[in-house]
Amino acid sequence: MSRRPDPASEAEREVRRARRAGGRLAAIQALYQMEQTSSSVPAVIAEFLDDRLGLSDDGAPIEEADPDLFKAIVSGVVDRQEDVDRAIMRRLASGWRMERLDATSRAILRAAVFELLATRDLPANIILGEYVSIAHAFFDKTEASFINGLLDQAAADIRGG
Repeated sequence: MSRRPDPASEAEREVRRARRAGGRLAAIQALYQMEQTSSSVPAVIAEFLDDRLGLSDDGAPIEEADPDLFKAIVSGVVDRQEDVDRAIMRRLASGWRMERLDATSRAILRAAVFELLATRDLPANIILGEYVSIAHAFFDKTEASFINGLLDQAAADIRGG
């Protein structure tokens, strides 16, 4: 006898997924802002928690973003930036430097690589899917494909396979 999915639990899962996606997007925006303004982690986190968490890149309200995931990604990228950047640099073409990447691409790559390093209980394909989706929202197919390919290789390095 097959069980039918509980619509309430499906809805709860979708809300959690949307909140986590919102937390990831906000973390990318915060990392970008920190790089552009040299703001501190505590200042940017406080600003986002007070004023901006839950807004899309054009300022429209979105599903409430997961504040814990947002803080973990922003703080984690900064705390482990050497490890994160090393994992990215390993997969850049010879002679490329991080500074040569678009600032938004850097923020996406850093957030995704941090999650690959720090969130071993979450499958790599879920992490990659979330960040590649964000890349498609910001970039044309060429740049999004570049991010996808680099993240695939970084995931194999970090998680094996």
